[in-house]
Amino acid sequence: MQVLENDKFKVEIDELGAQLTHLYNKKENFDYIWNGKLWPKHAPVLFPAIGRSVNDEYLIDGTKYDMPQHGFAGEQIFTVKKNTGKVLVLDLIANEETKKMFPFDFKLTITFELGEQGLSYHFSVLNQESDREFSFSLGSHPAFNVPINGEGKFTDYTLKFEPSDLELKQFEIVKTPNPYRTGKVVTLSAADAGLINLNYDMFEDGLVIIENDGLKGVTLSSQNTDHQVHLSLADFRYVCLWTKEGAQAPFLCIEPFAGLPDVVDQPSELMEKEANTRLAPGQIKNFEYAITLQ
Repeated sequence: MQVLENDKFKVEIDELGAQLTHLYNKKENFDYIWNGKLWPKHAPVLFPAIGRSVNDEYLIDGTKYDMPQHGFAGEQIFTVKKNTGKVLVLDLIANEETKKMFPFDFKLTITFELGEQGLSYHFSVLNQESDREFSFSLGSHPAFNVPINGEGKFTDYTLKFEPSDLELKQFEIVKTPNPYRTGKVVTLSAADAGLINLNYDMFEDGLVIIENDGLKGVTLSSQNTDHQVHLSLADFRYVCLWTKEGAQAPFLCIEPFAGLPDVVDQPSELMEKEANTRLAPGQIKNFEYAITLQ
């Protein structure tokens, strides 16, 4: 387990999956990140797929490859390249196991930087192939305790999106019983003037994926606490909201997505998959987001 720490916060990150497991407020002695039995994870990294692929597989030039839900990064041990106590750099390089699912040479580097306002993520994907392009999805899946510090209840909290004048839209979801997209984009009915008042009914389909070009950030807050969580989203076209359906769970995942789950019953060709990032040989693609805390 890797630790970052300053006067305000203490962060713990597992080399298995490069997963953020704790983000402590040291002054008031509480954790912003979920650690509970209802869902055994905390903040998985999603790569090179997001969501569940149709039949847990996808196609490369018509050849089928297995792909687990959210890809394989969460089950890989990352190499620690640097830990200064404020900055942690972790690498995942293609190996024999990953090539069974994703037959390309790649390097995924994740840099965590702890500052006075919170924690930032920097993702870098490098195509190390000599002559082959590939495509990928990348996402982050942090689960935040709601209520924050036990103050209020889940339904006291709101999400405020920036800019506030966007007409928020979401992908229609169907459960089979796993959630897939139908291919349709509809108005986000739970939103009003850039605000969502959290309720459990909105997660009956399992998740809410918001589609908005121009979405800059989202803030989780409540009138019952002075604490809040803000995520910057400029490098991510989509943001997913999820809590464990039917469980009245006291957590909310706010997930920056660069990529999308599959459409139901439509197997994906890797190079044609909607919302994937294409990367030429030798090319690097960077993504960043910040978790700002009060």
